[in-house]
This record gives sequence, C-alpha cells and structure tokens, in this order.
Amino acid sequence: MGSVGRLSHHAVVSRRRRPRARPAFRRSRLWSDSTQSRSRVGRRAPARPAAPEPALDPLGGLQAPAHEPSALDWPLATVHFSDPIRWLAAGWRDFTRAPLIGLFYGACFVAMGWFLLATFKHAPAYTLALSAGFLLLGPFLCLGLYDASRSIERGVRPSFVRSLMAWRASTSQISIFAGVLLVLEMLWGRSAMIVFAVSFDGVPQWDGTVADLLQGDNLTFVIAYTIVGSIFAGLIYAVSVISMPLMMDRSVDAVTAGLTSMRLFLSQMPVMIFWGALITLIVVVAMLPGFAGLLIAGPVLGHASWHAYKQVLSLIDGGSAP
Repeated sequence: MGSVGRLSHHAVVSRRRRPRARPAFRRSRLWSDSTQSRSRVGRRAPARPAAPEPALDPLGGLQAPAHEPSALDWPLATVHFSDPIRWLAAGWRDFTRAPLIGLFYGACFVAMGWFLLATFKHAPAYTLALSAGFLLLGPFLCLGLYDASRSIERGVRPSFVRSLMAWRASTSQISIFAGVLLVLEMLWGRSAMIVFAVSFDGVPQWDGTVADLLQGDNLTFVIAYTIVGSIFAGLIYAVSVISMPLMMDRSVDAVTAGLTSMRLFLSQMPVMIFWGALITLIVVVAMLPGFAGLLIAGPVLGHASWHAYKQVLSLIDGGSAP
C-alpha cells in the first residue's frame, strides 16, 4: 500500500509539471538577408489589389484593356488666329535678349539667299530643288534658336556654343527625320525638272529676269511650277511645323514627332495655314532688300516657332500658353 501511494503521488506531481520547452531554432547568420526577406514574405504575403473586371461594350462583349498613353495621345492645345501674332512678339523678345546668337543664324539665312539667287541666274532648273534643300537646312539651323529660347524660358543665359550643339540632344532621331525630308526634297527636285522639261522641251538656259517669266507662254509654266512647289512645301511644312523642337526638347522618336506635327496641322488647319502663310509673307518681304531682311526675320521666326510649339503642348505640362 505504501508503494502504491508513492506511485500515485509521483503520477500526480508529474502531471502538474509543465512540459519542457523545446529550444528555439536560431537562424544561421550565413543566411542572406534576401533569403530571410523571402521567408517573411512567404509567411505573410501582402494583399494584392484586385484586378479590375473587364468592362462590357454595348454589344455585350469584353472590351480590350486600356493601353498605356503614348506621345500620339498627347492633348494639343487649341490655337486661335491671334496666337501667331503673339508668337512673333515672343520671338522678337527672345531675339533682343540674345542678339548675337540671332544675328549669327540670321547671317546664315542671308548667305543661303545669296546662294539661291546665284543658282537662279546660272542654273534656274535647280532653283526649286535648292529651295527644297534650304527648307531642309532651315529647321536644323533653327535648332540653335530653339535652344536659346529654351534657356531664356528657364532663366538661364543662352550660350552660343550650346546652341551650336543643340542637335546632339537627339542625334539619331534628328538624322532619321533629316532622311525623310531629304526624300521629299529629292521628289520635289525631280518634279521640278519634269515641269521644266514639259514646259520648255528641255531645260532652257536662263539669261533674263524674273519679270520675263510672267509674259506670254511662260505663264502656264509659272502656274504649274507654283502648284508643284506648293504641294511639296505644304507637305514639308505639315510634317515639320513642330517636329524639330519636339525632338530636341522631349527626345521623342522621329516618327512620333512627324505624326504629332501632322496631327496638329490636320486638326487645326485654318490657323496652321495662316501661320504658314504669315511665315512665307515675312520671308518674301525680308528677301526683297537683297536678302538683308533675313538677318532679323530669320531668327525672329525661329524663336517664334519655339513659342508655337510650347503653346501647342502646354496642356501636357499643366501650364498656360507662353
């Protein structure tokens, strides 16, 4: 009985004892932090937001998921007929703030005009083709003016050396765009040669004046020559009206820049035609005194084109028009 009592007492005491705690497992310091972080994530994964349910179209089918907005979806600000005058006024202000830079590029435009006049006197058949080449070169010269206007807008003093290197902001895309304009220039030059060949039974030797072209049978040639030139000049203008500053300022590709410029021209054609006609009128008037007027008109138009670009894309930055 005594032994039984001692065993019963031992069983009661054993049941009262707490189970012996197991030693906690300590992670080895050889584990990397990334392994430990993954283990924590495995134990408690963060809740993911539920994917939105696809919307239904009116016919009951599933709509395609919304795509990421591209540069072609950029909103274009609405321009009015008074805006080109404001662009010219802003271009004049930029010219007065950086006159030496503007006069350098203006001198380049004057030299281009003299070279064009010499070509007209000695090889008139190549005049229109050379004009297309100058339309190709003009926007690239304006890159320096765009850079000066951008510096003034940011409150930075314009630099002549930096304006010369403005094309390096997007070299590859500007080169591609130059190739597109070169193709258009070659087509323009070939069309001009065809007009000459059809009108004069070959390419004539020119030794007269411009007034002689407006007499007699030459009037038909002048009309056809002007129509062909207007078509190609309008196409180049539509593709490049804001392409150059867009590529330099936002580093977009050449295709996007050209299509955005074309979209602007087609969506707001009356104002864009007015702006193009205003540019043409200013250039023609500036050419009358021996192309000397281009010394001022050229850089002012370059600065004004920058402000036109900034206003058209002002909705992207959430700001107001310049």
